[in-house]
Amino acid sequence: MNRRITGRMTLAPKPEPSQAVAAESGSSVVLWARLRLEAEKAVGSERALAPLLVNSILNRSTFEDAVIHRVAARLGNESVPAAPISDAFAQAIADDPAIAAAFRRDLLAALECNVACGRLLQAFLYFNGFHTLQTHRLAHWLWRGGRRDFARYLRSRSSDLFQTDIDPAARLGAGIFLKRATGFVVGSTAVIDDDVSILQNVTLGGAGRKGADRHPKIRRGAMIGAGARILGNIEIGSGARIAAGSLVLHPVAPNATVAGVPARPVGPAADSEPADSANRTPAWLACDSFACSI
Repeated sequence: MNRRITGRMTLAPKPEPSQAVAAESGSSVVLWARLRLEAEKAVGSERALAPLLVNSILNRSTFEDAVIHRVAARLGNESVPAAPISDAFAQAIADDPAIAAAFRRDLLAALECNVACGRLLQAFLYFNGFHTLQTHRLAHWLWRGGRRDFARYLRSRSSDLFQTDIDPAARLGAGIFLKRATGFVVGSTAVIDDDVSILQNVTLGGAGRKGADRHPKIRRGAMIGAGARILGNIEIGSGARIAAGSLVLHPVAPNATVAGVPARPVGPAADSEPADSANRTPAWLACDSFACSI
């Protein structure tokens, strides 16, 4: 059974396309209200963290502004301060609102897929997986816009901070859960669809000639275990499960489980969508009350 966010938050039915914009706006309001409430409670219980909580959340005007400020603060240093990174983030969101929507879905995924995470605040402030995903979203936007030196810098900075190496050209969906992030390597022609869950030390590596489409395509709802290596331009089907430590050299059918070195089918996935079974909540999350309890 899927875990639900605690309090009076409930799942609403999937909206019709005409309702999608309103539903997305409503879920954003709920998410931001809950994050602020958690920050206020944390200030009251741990005064030493008040400057961090106030600067990162309580003094921010929107959820998107808060994410930008927090990630840029981590990325900034003496060579490239946080301010130009924040400015680039703001330009990216203005140009592509899907980036802001991905912020929200990724944070919900971090909460819903990690049984050790009981609060949005925890994932928002501290999760390297969440922060490296948002760094890549900016790097990818810069890459597509021709600002490739800045994109490469963010890739290098993310590697220093989060121990990941995601090529700026790689295409990532939304609602991705990247647990711990450490050792995550993604090649330039890789694609990761929505709602994928990935554990630590996973490689989506290349096989083939330089410049060719040579990296894996991970379809919606797949789950990749710790230490897995997936090599070549192969497709991991929707809802597939890759066991920890596997070496995957061939396509994996939807809703199949593979394991071993090299990986072989060992049966169907335990659920129709393994990543969904890891306690997902859809983007159209609704709340019975604006003042959601925690």
